[in-house]
Amino acid sequence: MLKNDHSKSGSPALLFAAGALLLSSVAPVLAQDKAPKTTQQTSTEAETATPGKAAAPKPPAAVAASGPASGGYKLGVMDKLRIRVAEWQPADGTVRDWDVVGGEYTVGPSGALSLPFIGDLDAAGKTTAEVAGLIGQQLRDKFALRNLPSASVEISQYRPVYLAGDVTTPGEFPYSPNLTVLKAVSLAGGLRRSDAGQRFAKDFINAQGDVAVYDNQRGRLIARRARLVAEVSGSRDLPIPAELKDVPNAAQLIASETSLMKSRRDRYELQLQALNELRSLLESEVKSLAQKTETQQRQLDLVSENRDKMSRLTEQGLATSSRLLTIEERTASIQSTLLDIDTSTLKAKQDISQANQDEINLRNDWEADRAKELQDTEAELEKLGLQLTTSRQLISEAVAQSAEALRFDPSKTAATIKYTVVRDEGDGPKEVAVDENARLMPGDVVKVTSELLMQ
Repeated sequence: MLKNDHSKSGSPALLFAAGALLLSSVAPVLAQDKAPKTTQQTSTEAETATPGKAAAPKPPAAVAASGPASGGYKLGVMDKLRIRVAEWQPADGTVRDWDVVGGEYTVGPSGALSLPFIGDLDAAGKTTAEVAGLIGQQLRDKFALRNLPSASVEISQYRPVYLAGDVTTPGEFPYSPNLTVLKAVSLAGGLRRSDAGQRFAKDFINAQGDVAVYDNQRGRLIARRARLVAEVSGSRDLPIPAELKDVPNAAQLIASETSLMKSRRDRYELQLQALNELRSLLESEVKSLAQKTETQQRQLDLVSENRDKMSRLTEQGLATSSRLLTIEERTASIQSTLLDIDTSTLKAKQDISQANQDEINLRNDWEADRAKELQDTEAELEKLGLQLTTSRQLISEAVAQSAEALRFDPSKTAATIKYTVVRDEGDGPKEVAVDENARLMPGDVVKVTSELLMQ
């Protein structure tokens, strides 16, 4: 945002208007940080099943559909947060950044955050919005601030999930929103191969999990591409693309992209409006300075005429030299004022030119960024298409292998896979039997038990 810095002839109202414009452009960005976010790429639940039949009963709805996005997510130990704090200074119309407080923080074993000036702040069991409110309140109380600082708290990394049992690589894995049991098993390398070993179960589960992830990513990329095309064309509507007609969560994907498109366009138009208003203010100032120049010039003409008369009277001895000196000083003062006005006028015209250039740059950057994002999205879609083809071929091969194995199995016994989630919601850990499509929460422990067909 441009700031006006004129000479002593500038208008105080102009400075106040520029400060108000700065606040209007910063406030939506700070408010936008209120919602929990993560730097990792989100996933949705898998759409296909693992080989065999799950013996465990269908889990309760609270476990099957839960996740950080389903409500106010409660923070826990090992959650990593990104904190930013800003304070509006009404006296000079600026926004003050509390850089010493902002940064990356991790919820410690005691469930608290350790912040400068504030000390330990209980975060476990609270939402990011509640933590942000506590930070602002603590800072205001500590420093006796008149205005409540605005704190933005977002989740940069959720606490991990853990896989145990019959998986290839048990251990700790990073959590991402909409992570399901099937995707978590895929992250752990799939089911562990039995000693007598058949490769088909592992290949099938891995490929099936990859297809679910790739399908989800493809849906998001298609929705993003539709949004970028709409932004490039200037359209404000975002219809569902034909490629997403059969995708279950197509409406949610389009709604998310529509919200993002509106937010970005509103910010872009707000910046253009701020530049236009600043240019109008500068043009008004130039006109005012021009009128002031005319007034000063008339005064200079009158003083110069009076000086000439006084000079003749002084030469004739009819006036004292002190009166002539006073008129000379008045003349010099008016000429100095005219020079100051000319300088202010040139500065205002220079700022108008800069505002015009900033508007051109803003429009060019908007179009270039949309074109670059669209190009990158097309490349990612092409790459995902190749990955999907490979994964589906692996699934076909694994199915063929399983059919061949079943043909030689005298008992015709199918594989049985059981999943159990251990979750602590504050009242102690509890075990719940789930299926492969159940969504996980940060900190969950997934126990996998498989009884694969043996040869």
